Amino acid sequence: MANISAAMVKELREKTGAGMLDCKKALEEANGDMGRAAEILREKGLSAAAKKAGRTATEGAVESYIHAGGRIGVLVEVNCETDFVGKTESFREFVKDIAMQIAAANPRYVRREDVPEEEIEKEKEILRAQALNEGKPAHIVEKMVEGRMTKFFEEVCLLEQSFIKDPDKTVGQLLTEKVAQIGENINIRRFARFELGEGLEKKQDNFVEEVMSQVKR
Repeated sequence: MANISAAMVKELREKTGAGMLDCKKALEEANGDMGRAAEILREKGLSAAAKKAGRTATEGAVESYIHAGGRIGVLVEVNCETDFVGKTESFREFVKDIAMQIAAANPRYVRREDVPEEEIEKEKEILRAQALNEGKPAHIVEKMVEGRMTKFFEEVCLLEQSFIKDPDKTVGQLLTEKVAQIGENINIRRFARFELGEGLEKKQDNFVEEVMSQVKR
């Protein structure tokens, strides 16, 4: 398999507008062939979906999800381009899935661009200190920090989390697929998550497992 560099992924993204992870996977599937990778993205509808991303989306839905017993509540706003699409079963189901994802996985932001720069720098400082305390050589500490920051974003950013119903894809990939399917731009705009007694000292329950048990029913 060809060595897929970050520069190759960046170049393909600039050509197609598809997401970084989708570009990387397409390049791996195409064994590094840029032209074939672009074709793969078009075949999957990901390139076309990316082109819709800049279009205005002001319709859609605000969805709520209340965990059994009222211990966790979520409100999420997801926008699309037309009222017609906003009322379709496919779109509504997607929004409900996003609300359940937020309840189960507890993201703090929609995308990594939403994370405050000061929080990113603070996290990097902690990770640097951890790596140095582990006795890692200084010249590889920064590479370790970048790798661990990827994991950090996967935990706190909704679009980078593994989708609870299909862990083989991210929420961002699910969103891209839904855009390609529906043919309109879709934007997860904002959300709020409330957990009973949050911030107060209380017994720790595994709400993620409880939410997932409902998904599997």
